[in-house]
Amino acid sequence: MSVLEMNNPSKDKEIIENSQHFKERAERNRQKALLLKKSKIISHPYIKSECKDSTKGACLKIQGQHVIDSGGGFLIEESDDLEEQMLKITSEPAPIVVNLPHCEECKNEFKDSYLLQTFDISVCDKCRDPKGKHSLITKTEAKQEYLLKDCDFDKREPPLKYITKKNPHNVNWGEMKLYLQLQIEQRALEVWGSEEKLLKEKELRDVKREGIKIKKFNKKIKQLRMQVRSSLYDKTSKASHTHEFGEDLYNEDNDTYTHSCITCGYEETYEKM
Repeated sequence: MSVLEMNNPSKDKEIIENSQHFKERAERNRQKALLLKKSKIISHPYIKSECKDSTKGACLKIQGQHVIDSGGGFLIEESDDLEEQMLKITSEPAPIVVNLPHCEECKNEFKDSYLLQTFDISVCDKCRDPKGKHSLITKTEAKQEYLLKDCDFDKREPPLKYITKKNPHNVNWGEMKLYLQLQIEQRALEVWGSEEKLLKEKELRDVKREGIKIKKFNKKIKQLRMQVRSSLYDKTSKASHTHEFGEDLYNEDNDTYTHSCITCGYEETYEKM
């Protein structure tokens, strides 16, 4: 502090006033604390009421001022709008309304079920049909039966829910993914558009698969014939004889052609490219 500040009477007066202000403020805080402490200690139900209307709450008189215990741990000053204040304090919150799901089969409300938790299907446990409508199907069977791809299970929205179980044929194999049959059928209709288109596609694939099998079978038969004929053919006479094949004969059964040597009768079957 400088010498000028020490010799300044107005500065001293200001310091004294500030000190007095802090003392008064501390005293008011102390009185409030005592008032709060007394309100917790006094057993108000047995204190004689001096309020204008004692039916609105327990009335107390603290330091000459009438107050009412709200019942919520704090006091309210008595005034003309006391009823409005009590209404704001004692009003209860609105009840929470919970909308329970309705079963898609019996239309009754239910709290929880296996299908709701596992596959997000609103069907109660009483209406669940595990061997029929709500049966499970493996991912491999679903791909073969409904011609679905991996992306149809996981990438297409919403992804299909599933459960995992150990393979019953071999515990060392990977776990099986089991899907709900009903949801697989719905996904197949989304992919193919209709059941008729799905059946038509299955027929076309079956025909194509059978055609591939027939071609493989004919190819093996042809290889066996060539092996048998080559073993019977006399290689010593090959150099002195040249085959002279006659007209080609078409075989409709296996889509091949056969011609025979005019001299020795040797037959040869082949395919035309």
